[in-house]
Amino acid sequence: MGDPLRPVVIGVDIGTTSTKAVAYDVDGAQLAHHAVGYPLDEPHPGYAEQDARHIHAAVLESVRTVVAELNRPVAGLSFASAMHSLIGLDSDGTPLTPSLTWADSRASRQAERLRAVPSGLALHRRTGTPVHPMAPLAKLLWYAEQEPVLFGRVAYWVGIKDWVLLRLCDALVIDHSVASATGLMDLAQLSWDAEALGLAGITAEQLPQLVPTTTVLPGLTAEAATATGLPQETRVVVGAGDGPLANLGLGAVAPGVMACSVGTSGAMRVVVERPGVDPLGGVFCYALTEHRWVVGGAINNGGIVLDWAGEALAPELGEDAEEELLALAARAPVGSGGLIMLPYLLSERAPHWSALPRGAYVGLTHQHRRAHLVRAAMEGVCQQLALVLASVRAAGNEVREIRAGGGFSRSPLWRQMLADVLGTPVRFPAGHEGSAFGAALLGMQALGLVPSVDVAADLVRIAQTARPDPAAAATYAALLPLFAGLYDALVPTFAALRRLAPALPPG
Repeated sequence: MGDPLRPVVIGVDIGTTSTKAVAYDVDGAQLAHHAVGYPLDEPHPGYAEQDARHIHAAVLESVRTVVAELNRPVAGLSFASAMHSLIGLDSDGTPLTPSLTWADSRASRQAERLRAVPSGLALHRRTGTPVHPMAPLAKLLWYAEQEPVLFGRVAYWVGIKDWVLLRLCDALVIDHSVASATGLMDLAQLSWDAEALGLAGITAEQLPQLVPTTTVLPGLTAEAATATGLPQETRVVVGAGDGPLANLGLGAVAPGVMACSVGTSGAMRVVVERPGVDPLGGVFCYALTEHRWVVGGAINNGGIVLDWAGEALAPELGEDAEEELLALAARAPVGSGGLIMLPYLLSERAPHWSALPRGAYVGLTHQHRRAHLVRAAMEGVCQQLALVLASVRAAGNEVREIRAGGGFSRSPLWRQMLADVLGTPVRFPAGHEGSAFGAALLGMQALGLVPSVDVAADLVRIAQTARPDPAAAATYAALLPLFAGLYDALVPTFAALRRLAPALPPG
């Protein structure tokens, strides 16, 4: 359990499918952890929502379990959360709506309409958030148009972390990091954007108070203290979004060091010292601390593509068939015999930021077998990440090192494939829970336990480095322009399919 005199901070990562609480000391040693899962509800096509009460309960249970295992004083809690969530509350703070997650695309038509006008790109560049159905701005437009009575009843619009902190600390606040992913905050001014609020039809008074990510709330409510097993005076650091904090968790805090995270979805981000978006709007820009920002892009389709391949192409393998699927993919050659898959099973985000695309196999021949289809799906995920990397560089950012983490990094095949497709070495740190560790580090800085989050670069140990195989890298370099061009070529088909969808038989 380490030195009992060393301060301990618990990083709490509120994710899409589970909440993790992980305790660390100031040397970065992990002392205890616990995760609690919850469902992601999809009651209609394009919906991806959750019951906020389930998530609040998961936070309490995960923290309570870790505190009991530690059996030592806790200096504070510090939070990370998935970004782009939206919940409508009444005047008492009770949810009137589900928590709409980043994966919810019901606002696709509102986002496309706003994106099509010149002010759409200007809004993206001013707020750092792409005009996309993931953004709370687009979701607010959907509520105003589709649920006007409910929209009128909402007193406050918040994200999932904002609501959890309201329950824990009786404070209605939103950090600059999560706020920078709403499409409602002006990056330069760190204030709510008047034009965005006007488009959404809400006022600044309906949103939480904007605060820095290192803000320390003075303590827990009596009810929260009892539920977590912590003293009521335990300090709570507001924290940040899970994406920016994943950079800390991977030690990617210096300029030029990119973090690549691939779990269910995926992202690539690099820390910069000044906020900014490229002229074409291919990247996002979100806050980390008052003097650090992350520029990058997220993809909807990461490990979920392999899950789909198992269900659709190899159902006889059953659940938890990842190892068998990877072994199957390894039997196919690099480049999958000229088979390309666009992995847009859940539409896509970076760098096109559109809800239109669907998945597609292109180049299928009589010679292709199941192994080729599975491998092409994996290659498609890596190729999409390569497009994000190109967009980050096109925005004027140097990338001299890539560090990667997430569930996919357990697989040697995924690791090597990513290095081959990106054409550069990829370093894999050991032993940290990504955003939870980032949250703990940010909390340590806020509580004065470490001088700066820069210590992340020293605390994170590199366990492995995957170096590109020259022949494989050359194959992927030849295929990447074909992969990139397929998106534009198929946009008319994607649009036609969406128009036709309501007339097709369901199921």
